[in-house]
Parts: sequence; structure tokens; C-alpha cells
Amino acid sequence: MSTKCDRLCSTDDCMPGTGVYLRHGYIYSSLAGYVLRKNEGEELPVISVVRETEAQLLPDVGAIVTCKVTSINPRFAKVHILYVGSTPLKDRFRGTIRKEDVRATEKDRVETYKSFRPGDIVLAKVISLGDVQSNYLLTTAENELGVVVAHSEAGAQMVPISWCEMQCPRTHAKEFRKVARVQPEYLQA
Repeated sequence: MSTKCDRLCSTDDCMPGTGVYLRHGYIYSSLAGYVLRKNEGEELPVISVVRETEAQLLPDVGAIVTCKVTSINPRFAKVHILYVGSTPLKDRFRGTIRKEDVRATEKDRVETYKSFRPGDIVLAKVISLGDVQSNYLLTTAENELGVVVAHSEAGAQMVPISWCEMQCPRTHAKEFRKVARVQPEYLQA
């Protein structure tokens, strides 16, 4: 936590981000808040200060996110990120799960429409940060990641019957999905 006008570091050690200013070779906080230090592929880390209310707004690499599938095509699924961990997001962030990031094995045989459908709720992990123009890249290539809530064509919440299939309790119709292996007590419909 930093207060306004705190000296954070030298410009030899960091690059300025948001919520900071430069003076005589040092970076100072321009507001009271949390200090964020990120390596964004640059030579030096970027240092920023965000207000407490803004600190949880961005999904970060490695974070587990809950998202809703909005559309699919043969190459990827588009999603809206709803939660980072158990924290709901105030802003809407878009994400993409590429065909090659759906599962860990037989990546070349993945068919997107057999993994996700629009409306599905998915647990995924952030593998690359987005920006204003692009989406966050997400993966479901772990057993614990994938579809956690899906509804059948009959409108019933489907039940997982294997790692790749869910079944409608009303019609007993089976549909393909990349199913997350989640403990039932953690599921909230």
C-alpha cells in the first residue's frame, strides 16, 4: 500500500505505469493505493499504483477465471470473463480459448463444437494478458478446467458423465463437452 507522493523506485530499476509520476530520476506515487509491479515483456518491470477499488479489476496470468461462452467457431471459443477466482468483475473482459488450448492431449484432434457451446459456464486459466484491442488468452488444458455448467436443448442443467460428455436428466440425450473435474461442493449454478 502506498500513499500519495511516496518514492517507489529509481528509473534505473522500473518503468512508470499508471498512477505514478517521474521526478529527478525517481518514480513517485501520484495517488494512494496498491503498488503493482509487472513484467510485460519489457527489459524493466512496469510499476503502477491503483486505488483499492480498482485493485481486483484485471485478470492476471495464471489466474483461474469463470467465464461464459458467447460464440464458437472451428478455431476457438469466445467468452466473457465473469469472475477471477471468487471475485466478480465489475467490467466485462473478453477471452478466447483457442482450439489448441482446450486440452493437454491430442490437441490436433480437438473439435471446438464438441468442447463448448454458447451459454456454457467454463473454468479456465489465463495464459496471456489482453489489452483494449485484443482478448485474454485462456486455457482449459487441465483436468480441473473446462465446462462446469451447461444446459441441454430441453433447458435442463446437464450432468457430467465423463471427461468429454454431459447428459440431460430429462431426455437422457448426451452432448460432448470438455468437462471440468470439479468437486460438487464448489459448484454454484
